[in-house]
Amino acid sequence: MAHRVTFIPGDGTGPEIAEATRRVLEATGVEFEWDENPAGEDVYAEEGTPFPDRTLESIKRNGVGIKGPTTTPVGSGFRSINVQLRKELDLYACIRPCKLYEGVRSHFDRVDIVIVRENTEDLYAGIEFERGTKENAELREFLADHDAAVRDDAGISVKPISVFGSERIVEAAFDYAKRNGRRRVTAAHKANIMKFSDGLFLETARSVAERHPEIEFEDRIIDNLCNQLVSRPEEYDVIALPNLYGDIVSDLGAGMIGGLGLAPGANIGTEAAMFEATHGSAPKYKGQNKVNPTALMLSGVLMLRHLDEREAADRTENAIAEVIRKGEKVTYDLKPTRDDPTAVGTSEFADAVIEEMG
Repeated sequence: MAHRVTFIPGDGTGPEIAEATRRVLEATGVEFEWDENPAGEDVYAEEGTPFPDRTLESIKRNGVGIKGPTTTPVGSGFRSINVQLRKELDLYACIRPCKLYEGVRSHFDRVDIVIVRENTEDLYAGIEFERGTKENAELREFLADHDAAVRDDAGISVKPISVFGSERIVEAAFDYAKRNGRRRVTAAHKANIMKFSDGLFLETARSVAERHPEIEFEDRIIDNLCNQLVSRPEEYDVIALPNLYGDIVSDLGAGMIGGLGLAPGANIGTEAAMFEATHGSAPKYKGQNKVNPTALMLSGVLMLRHLDEREAADRTENAIAEVIRKGEKVTYDLKPTRDDPTAVGTSEFADAVIEEMG
């Protein structure tokens, strides 16, 4: 039976890497029924919205989607499509594997970590009080009454972290570890300073860990974690983090494995799952058949595993890794120098992966 999947090409270079990814996924032999819908600047120019209702309804109906990069129209008043998707579909868990493949230039010998980032709470909840407003003054007055004076020229952001949000993101980390043969989960926090928010996250993580004794558990203060990630990354496996720390550490991890062009992503919720590259739409390269499609292809690998097509997922990842290892039919960013004349385009990279799969 075919998997019905919402397919969003995106804009900028999105359609090129999305089509390359679609061809690779179809070459696995897994059957898909693609429900193609628009999002991004192109549809905004035509319909006045970068994210039409029909696209959202498609994802709700199918429960699974894969999306090329999209651009948020500047000065439009529309928020990021990715943020909108997370809020509309409660995509609370952002999964970002960071794996170093042989043939990629890096300062590291081995990196194979998975960032599990909470998507809905923390400072990204967007609870802010602008400097000079009545609401800001009222909040400062309340805080002053509780011996927590704030300067009158300060903007204020509130950082909510709940037991509910913490529990389900740490559970997601343990679930990922079990499903993918991982040995350890590390909870990252700053509980030594923020005792009632990060402290709650840590307390909840420890409680969840007790329910999964077969998986090792540890915790790290966030600054120490970053230090150790770049000094001995081989000690880490799956890392569960609140929203802001997860955003920062996932980009740190991407830098360790060669950049965002190699970093896949999945946003998982109770009702749906959306798979996408972590990089942007790079509109200056639009239509040039130039950019590296690896991040979205690896996001497709995550989607295959989500759909329980594990053999196809492993075969696809191994083919991508082998093309990169050989270094012959790869895009310019994977060559020793970025002006290497032997670099191939987006579509030709996909051809090489399909050929490698046999």
